[in-house]
Amino acid sequence: MTLLHDEHAAERARARPTLHTLKSTPANVHWGYFDADLAPALRVRSGDIIAAEAITHHAGDAPELMMDAAITALYEGVPEADRNPGVHVMTGPVFVEGAKPGDMLEVHYLSMTPRLRYGSNLAAHWGHLYKEFGERERVTIYRLDRRALTAEAVFAYDYPDKYTTPGRVMPERDCCRVPALAGVRVPVRPHLGTAGVAPDARGRVSTIPPGNHGGNIDNWRIGAGATMYYPVAVEGALFSIGDPHISQGDGEISGTAIEASLDVVFRVFLRRDFTFPSPLLETPDCWITHGFDDDLDGAMRAASLEMLRLLHDQYGLSRDDAYSLMSVAADFTVTQVVDGRQGVHARIRRDIFASD
Repeated sequence: MTLLHDEHAAERARARPTLHTLKSTPANVHWGYFDADLAPALRVRSGDIIAAEAITHHAGDAPELMMDAAITALYEGVPEADRNPGVHVMTGPVFVEGAKPGDMLEVHYLSMTPRLRYGSNLAAHWGHLYKEFGERERVTIYRLDRRALTAEAVFAYDYPDKYTTPGRVMPERDCCRVPALAGVRVPVRPHLGTAGVAPDARGRVSTIPPGNHGGNIDNWRIGAGATMYYPVAVEGALFSIGDPHISQGDGEISGTAIEASLDVVFRVFLRRDFTFPSPLLETPDCWITHGFDDDLDGAMRAASLEMLRLLHDQYGLSRDDAYSLMSVAADFTVTQVVDGRQGVHARIRRDIFASD
């Protein structure tokens, strides 16, 4: 039975899930890494729902606006020496009972609600055009309009040096603030920049580059209403979420999105009736495959091969037919160019198939 025709769909729809709460406390986060040997922060069963907190590692860019008491306690409770080798605050991991290597973890993202009204964008030294700006780093703070679902810049400031310390807190008095982007409104689309299962690897795996485990994909379509499929690599899957955003463009060209903490509700299911080797995204109207590589040509090829696999394995198209369809109906887009391994995603509409 294939991904597109889940034989357990009706049974799952009738199931009564258990609702779990997962707070972002020093005991429930791992800062900057995935690790197959981490003790679970939470144990759940297939079909359960988790209400979790996702905290941005950029809250210190404007602490009086982006940090509440609990976020402050989190920052103070995780030593700087334990924030490595990546940068993202990851909530979890969640151990899914019965999950084994070779299974797929299906994650339904049900809601993503901004925790506070402010977020930060950083033009960083890993940004695509860093040298064009005299190797200068700049922070822009945005305010969310919850009714209009837009965000507007309220001020900006030049960062005093290179942004190298994850979770650094910038006191207000140290910032020379200037107005920014007067009259501009940005659509809000909350999503997770980083989420995934633990890779089958020894020791810590950085959260910065994306991979087959998920990680720092930075696709803004991974928001409420989307479903992600992650290939399980270790027992229990050990799923974690982090790097919350309230908006981002494809490419994430300056190095970051509008980074802002979110309250996230999601539901997990185990799937054993299909396999897929990389993170697969299902939205209400599209299928999206992802490719990652050290350069964009390699990422483009990887995303193409994964879309070819989806059309051949799940829709039963011949490889020749799938290749033709990809050229006339699939859209290939740069996901991001700033996370070590660059990303391309391929998107195809579901309504072109009679079976969907």
